[in-house]
Amino acid sequence: MANVVEVVTKSILKIGQDDPRRVIHSMKVGLAVTLVSLFYYFRSIYQDLGTTALWAVLTVVVVFEFSVGATLGKGLNRTMATLIGGVLAVGVHGLATQCGHIAEPFLISIFVFFQASLSTYARFCPKIKARYDYAFLIFILTFSFISISGFRVRDIIDLARDRWATILIGVFGSLLVSILVFPVWAGQDLHNLIANNLHKLAISLDGYGNTYFKIKENDATHEIDTPKLQTYKNVFNTKGAEETLANFAKWEPSHGCFRYKHPWKQYLKLGALSRECAYKIDALDERLKVNIKVNENDHVHKFRAICNRMTVEASKTLKEQASALKSMTRTRTRTRTRTRTSSCKVYVAKSKEEMKSLQDLLKSTTLWKDNEDQLLHVISATTIISILTDIVTCTEKIANCTTQLASLAHFKATKLQNSQPESKCVDQELEKSTSASQHQNPTNVNLVNCSHIAIKIQAGD
Repeated sequence: MANVVEVVTKSILKIGQDDPRRVIHSMKVGLAVTLVSLFYYFRSIYQDLGTTALWAVLTVVVVFEFSVGATLGKGLNRTMATLIGGVLAVGVHGLATQCGHIAEPFLISIFVFFQASLSTYARFCPKIKARYDYAFLIFILTFSFISISGFRVRDIIDLARDRWATILIGVFGSLLVSILVFPVWAGQDLHNLIANNLHKLAISLDGYGNTYFKIKENDATHEIDTPKLQTYKNVFNTKGAEETLANFAKWEPSHGCFRYKHPWKQYLKLGALSRECAYKIDALDERLKVNIKVNENDHVHKFRAICNRMTVEASKTLKEQASALKSMTRTRTRTRTRTRTSSCKVYVAKSKEEMKSLQDLLKSTTLWKDNEDQLLHVISATTIISILTDIVTCTEKIANCTTQLASLAHFKATKLQNSQPESKCVDQELEKSTSASQHQNPTNVNLVNCSHIAIKIQAGD
């Protein structure tokens, strides 16, 4: 018995430790229910609303969700559906009573049948189901409840009014507590989720570069940090959470750096690109797990070195995008011509140069000559090059998508301070990259790794 209590206690504590906001949310629900239930104790309100005042408490229990967007969306759906359903039910009841006492129940039953059937069919529409499914559900419930009750209740208008008023009180109390007491914004959660996914991809790429592509003299027993390499797999199952958070974020008012009509769809595009990159990394993981024995030589060392630099630059691109997205900033560098170039473009350019170096190394006749008896190694190298090329292309798409998101969200740039040594260093990178692609053999490219200047772009009003 003691062991069972200990296990249950640890499970309960772990829920709060994983996300402390859950404890706060539980207390917020209790606070909202308590505040709304006070209306039931006021004699004047009880005389006006009667026992229907309890609908306010039931509304809080049903409507109050974890985030502000979810609470607001559900509350508005319930309020408007109750209002429309009540008005239509009163109208249908008035029309049915004009047809006589005998025909009245038949007409009400027909109207209830058609509205329930049509509303349920409309719920299958993807766009309606995504945002207004709960509204149609409450509409069916309210219309049926009021129209059927009107057959036995004399003052149906008061019934509809009291029901709508109590639901309005419950929704207002829920929103008041949700927004004013430690609010949880779905938009902020979506923003952090996408940024964390990009960072997880970068961590995995770093792991592959340090584990597989660094030159190790036939050392097959080196330690492999499996948890670090498998971090990218956490990105696979975030699609549902992203779509749910984006749907809730659309209901939220302007808050912090997130304005009205914030480009939430762009986050979904960025999430899709993140999963595409994760699948490419997964393919690279499966390829690298194949242990092909090969004699170490200069070409193999060069192949590993180029692959390592390629993964490092791709990882830098993802890390910078994750950092810029999470902090709502954009990192840039300045050249001697005073043009501002995104530093992630420098990393992408480096990755492309390394990609060209790999392709030229693979085409080299010397590589084939030294590996005549190791055809499997050449095929494996070709596959790895193809996958790394796809990863570089995907990281470039992610960088472009993040830049477009910053533009649509109207982030404002701060003034850039001049720094001559760092500007010259950036110029050397860009000029070397350009000259190498035009005049030199890409295999012999030795790109300069230097610091960069950061411009912070704060979200303005």
